[in-house]
Amino acid sequence: MLIKYKKRRIILIVAAITAAISIFCQWQNNAIVTTEIDYSNTKIPDEFNGFRIVHISDLHNKKFGKNQERLLGKIRAVSPDIIVVTGDLIDRRKYDLDTAMVFINGALKIAPVYYVSGNHEAWSGDYKNISSKLLSCGVQILDDNKVKLIKGQGKIEVLGLSDPDFLTSDYIDGTKSSKLEKHLKGLSDDAVFQILLSHRPELFDLYVNENIDLIFSGHAHGGQFRIPFVGGLVAPDQGLFPKYTSGAYTQNQSTMIVSRGLGNSIIPIRIFNRPEIVVVKLQSAM
Repeated sequence: MLIKYKKRRIILIVAAITAAISIFCQWQNNAIVTTEIDYSNTKIPDEFNGFRIVHISDLHNKKFGKNQERLLGKIRAVSPDIIVVTGDLIDRRKYDLDTAMVFINGALKIAPVYYVSGNHEAWSGDYKNISSKLLSCGVQILDDNKVKLIKGQGKIEVLGLSDPDFLTSDYIDGTKSSKLEKHLKGLSDDAVFQILLSHRPELFDLYVNENIDLIFSGHAHGGQFRIPFVGGLVAPDQGLFPKYTSGAYTQNQSTMIVSRGLGNSIIPIRIFNRPEIVVVKLQSAM
């Protein structure tokens, strides 16, 4: 009788632990966190003081409720002036453009959307269709291009780089950045405050060399599994214990903000790494 009781107790404990782990993983992969960052720079015109930017990255076809309402509600709550999207709206392994466009159409009802491609768009084989749909609904695609934002007498620029995987012939060729460097040289202008959208955080030195003021990036998925007090465990194109996975990194006059992203690709689970939207408020420093 005692043996049966012990077995039943062990089964109940194992079931409870399994249920707790399952609930924890569900929460880690679906409960969106909003990260707010104040960024100041003397080059920011007074007219853009308090300007709010929502940064979205690496959706990977992830669904957050019906019509993406949980995600859109989080964005709506912070009243952004613009929304920037730094690639991987879709996932090449589970391609679903309709889900991505549901989010985009909802986001456009909140604020103007500026977008650059990621490696999954490059390798989807359908980027012509993706870009056509984005353009037709009013998204500003900034692949190797830039736009001016004007408020009164104040002006800033938003730049974008297409993903370097558009330049490779095979998925494992590695990153070729020479053309990106050339494109960025043609876009950069130290006389005006510039914001760069680029999917790849591992190319931070390239952005620093061109004195870009503020960079938004993704791609690293927060390191996928985050170890408390240590950081991310693994990231694409950075390997184990990657350098750039989450938050703000500053070198010389350049600050890069890396989003942990929203969805998953090869590895379907996040640990201590909840889906994230980033909100950056510009401040005109004296």
